[in-house]
Amino acid sequence: MGAAPEERRFKIYRTGDAISLSAVLPVLSRIGVEVVDERPYELRCSDRSVAWIYDFGLRMPRSRNGSGDYFGDDARERFQDAFAATWTGQAENDGFNALVLSAGLTWRQAMVLRAYAKYLRQAGSTFSQDYMEDTLRNNVHTTRLLVSLFEARMSPDRQRAGHEIVDALLEEVDAALDQVASLDEDRILRSFLTVIKATLRTNFFQEAAGGKPHEYVSMKFDPQAIPDLPAPRPAFEIWVYSPRVEGVHLRFGKVARGGLRWSDRREDFRTEILGLVKAQMVKNTVIVPVGAKGGFVAKQLPDPSVDRDAWMAEGIASYKTFISALLDITDNMVAGEVVPPADVVRHDEDDTYLVVAADKGTATFSDIANGVAEKYNFWLGDAFASGGSAGYDHKGMGITARGAWESVKRHFRDMGVDTQSEDFTVVGIGDMSGDVFGNGMLLSEHIRLVAAFDHRHIFIDPNPDAATSYAERRRLFELPRSSWEDYNKELLSAGGGIFPRTAKAIPVNSHIREALGIESKVAKLTRRT
Repeated sequence: MGAAPEERRFKIYRTGDAISLSAVLPVLSRIGVEVVDERPYELRCSDRSVAWIYDFGLRMPRSRNGSGDYFGDDARERFQDAFAATWTGQAENDGFNALVLSAGLTWRQAMVLRAYAKYLRQAGSTFSQDYMEDTLRNNVHTTRLLVSLFEARMSPDRQRAGHEIVDALLEEVDAALDQVASLDEDRILRSFLTVIKATLRTNFFQEAAGGKPHEYVSMKFDPQAIPDLPAPRPAFEIWVYSPRVEGVHLRFGKVARGGLRWSDRREDFRTEILGLVKAQMVKNTVIVPVGAKGGFVAKQLPDPSVDRDAWMAEGIASYKTFISALLDITDNMVAGEVVPPADVVRHDEDDTYLVVAADKGTATFSDIANGVAEKYNFWLGDAFASGGSAGYDHKGMGITARGAWESVKRHFRDMGVDTQSEDFTVVGIGDMSGDVFGNGMLLSEHIRLVAAFDHRHIFIDPNPDAATSYAERRRLFELPRSSWEDYNKELLSAGGGIFPRTAKAIPVNSHIREALGIESKVAKLTRRT
């Protein structure tokens, strides 16, 4: 009563512990409302439990429909659903949520645009996510048209209405883009249009268990239709997005295989995977004529130094989601006939061949992947993921490292050194969690590893004891997802250390200087920009 037209009351009902304003206010702010007051009420229940009512006064944003009116009650359900989805982790807390009010979208429609924006960033877009969010909010009519175009192309229900609606929407989008004054905003909006038109399949309209939609979205692209992608462009690409995991699978032909990597590079893992598949296409072309690679990042990992089991469990859960998302939009074979996935509109030909392999971080995950494939009744069965109990364990067998080690032994033998009975020093690239490097550093008990580095750490042990360091390397090899940071620093020789790659400089002491042959005038090693 007596509230201004632009003000609303919003109540949160909660049992148990109280909630923090610092947790609630950012969620409301990102949806696009201003919190003008808050009134908490504590309720003492008859069973001696405690409940809470939080009554917020909100000032709503002005409508962008040109009338200057404030949003009416039609926004209430969308707003409540968006808050609930964000609070429970189904949606990320970012500026895309403001589209629920400013553009009249549901939180899941905003999720589609968020997924595309995340892909564009991974694909090398120079525009930040914040700039993309602002652009979509500044051009709500075009934003609504983009979402309508996505639904018209990909929704099974909308497809039944015919292709005329898609053609009409494309004309409307083109007309709307002509009215965008800013060149950068025009580029951003056209990049969304490009990837929407390049989308071949999506699981967005599928139902998961219980009849609810998936909590993640997967999209299959035609990379040849996305001209701004860095070369080489694969034949097929699947993008996976959720608040919990993001991933990509690049395939250079219909029949192609390659490993899936648990990546640490959240900001540019697609670049990492593209680099890996480029190398695979060159060095492995005799073994695998057509390559594929995939990778994912787990976005909600707990601190492994506090609870490594919980950290690994979250990684495995993210991997399962990634595998499920790939299979959601892959054709199956039943009794020799192609069976398309349910509720998936296909803008490409039949595509039933999808296989995966182990890679860094997933060497022991093949059985997990095959278990997911079995739940989908995928036609390849335990041939879906190579390795595991039904195949070769890449890391366990160390085939690549053992083969390379024969060349190492020959090289040293030519110099008069027996690597299996005489100590020798090594400087290398990698860490003990890797298949090739990890196995390689265990193929002789006489290795004295003086220095090594990967993308995370620099390891230096100027005068290592062969036996002690060998035992510690084996421990790291057997420790899931280990890094040099897990190395017992008490076992390092005098002057040694483990340094993060993010450090600006590494101090050089006399021990490091002697071990690595560094000139006496060098006091520290610095990063070169």
